[in-house]
Amino acid sequence: MSEYKSGFVAIVGRPNVGKSTLLNRIVGQKIAIMSDKAQTTRNKIQGVLTTEEAQIIFIDTPGIHKPRHRLGDFMVETAYSAMREVDIVMFMISADQKRGKGDDLIIERLKKSHVPVYLVINKIDKIHPNDLLAIIDDYSKQMDFAEIVPISATEGNNFERLMETLTSQMPEGPQYFPDDQITDHPEYFIVSELIREKVLFFTHDEVPHSVAVTIDSMKRNENKKIEIQATVIVERDSQKGIIIGKGGKMLKLIGTKARLDIEHLLGDKVFLELWVKVQKDWRDKQTNLKDFGYREDEY
Repeated sequence: MSEYKSGFVAIVGRPNVGKSTLLNRIVGQKIAIMSDKAQTTRNKIQGVLTTEEAQIIFIDTPGIHKPRHRLGDFMVETAYSAMREVDIVMFMISADQKRGKGDDLIIERLKKSHVPVYLVINKIDKIHPNDLLAIIDDYSKQMDFAEIVPISATEGNNFERLMETLTSQMPEGPQYFPDDQITDHPEYFIVSELIREKVLFFTHDEVPHSVAVTIDSMKRNENKKIEIQATVIVERDSQKGIIIGKGGKMLKLIGTKARLDIEHLLGDKVFLELWVKVQKDWRDKQTNLKDFGYREDEY
């Protein structure tokens, strides 16, 4: 009988290459928020895959970019720190984007890595199969990857092969989490992320990434419903107006859609109450970053 395997895998890459989409497919449930906006993931989100022969803990990191404020510094350092504490690094790129300065910056860091680096080419469903060889050839010249695996995180193409490859490379080790646990984050963190996802989705480019969500209260009421009270924090009064919308319409839409995702996550009926608060320039204030869950001691 073969020994049980376990280990940690960091998913790194530029913003918007599909890291969160892949993590959600791995665990079979939404724990990382997905958006067509760059830099959606802010904290290291851990997803746990448990099979009969192995347990792999995947760390979805913020997209590596050039920081413009303290929050950006936090996000980039979070991503780099994840690369220092794993057994394998998966460098994820998007097949429909040309290699850019951001990719080159990450590659320079990865060359110093002491663990195997796998190149995962995502979104292969977006390109013609003939174009894939040129991408593989280009990246192969930049550094020596342990393996190159083309996939589609949304469609599932080649997903099983990627999981089998990673499992085969895991060292022998214990099972760190129970069979049914899919993340190490508390429920209130995932709940706040689901609300933030809906804010980003419905406000499009009108409200950029100056949005944070805090869970003020989460408890079961006398009707057995889970009551959640949350605050959406923005940097300007104009953003507050956009999120509330005419006659409160936008906030109601955000709340309704977020509630459905939260009910799916918790497997229970939810009553969700949202407020919107302005905290000017919070992304550049250390105390605000700590209050909203972005702590330096986490990396």
